[in-house]
Amino acid sequence: MRQIVKRPEPASLTTYRHTPSCTYDDYREKDELRDVLVAEQGALCCYCMGTIGPDWGRMKIEHWRSKTRHPQDQLKYLNLLGGCMGGETQPYRLQHCDTHKRNADLRYNPANSSHHIAARIIYGFDGSVGSTDIAFSVELNDVLNLNLPHLKNNRKRAWDAVLQWWKSEKNRLHRQPSKTRIKKKITQQTGPYCQAAVYLLQRKLAEMS
Repeated sequence: MRQIVKRPEPASLTTYRHTPSCTYDDYREKDELRDVLVAEQGALCCYCMGTIGPDWGRMKIEHWRSKTRHPQDQLKYLNLLGGCMGGETQPYRLQHCDTHKRNADLRYNPANSSHHIAARIIYGFDGSVGSTDIAFSVELNDVLNLNLPHLKNNRKRAWDAVLQWWKSEKNRLHRQPSKTRIKKKITQQTGPYCQAAVYLLQRKLAEMS
């Protein structure tokens, strides 16, 4: 999970939100909303960071605060995120992200800059994900179910790939890569599950300080 920088919301959402008795279910321009959410998130799920797409069946429009429990937030753009399908055809124990979350609340919203989400997330070399905030760490496991084996394996591949880069650079240069090279590598991490790689590179930077 990483910080999502929200772009301007679709004009259709702005207009519709000022319609009397408006509800999310009656908002007709969801295809436009999907396009915007996927673009601003780099085609990555807001929670697991797997790949999503704007087409129906490749992503869900997630309400960070569920529209059932928080109807006053159902059309607020900050509350709307792009999530993966989360194994929705699988048994509940194998589901994840919004599909597993259902109507539960989370302490932090990855799209709210004041929540500093990236600083709260920690990764293990085995691909596990947790948080420096104990209560949020429980939510990552129990509400979002983000430590399923296949998700851990995907994050571990991203971690291992950047670790191999670091080792190769160290051997080639006969010293560890410079801060500048590491920072450049961080900016290049944009693919699925890339935040695990970013976390490792940031640790390498911290060790050099």
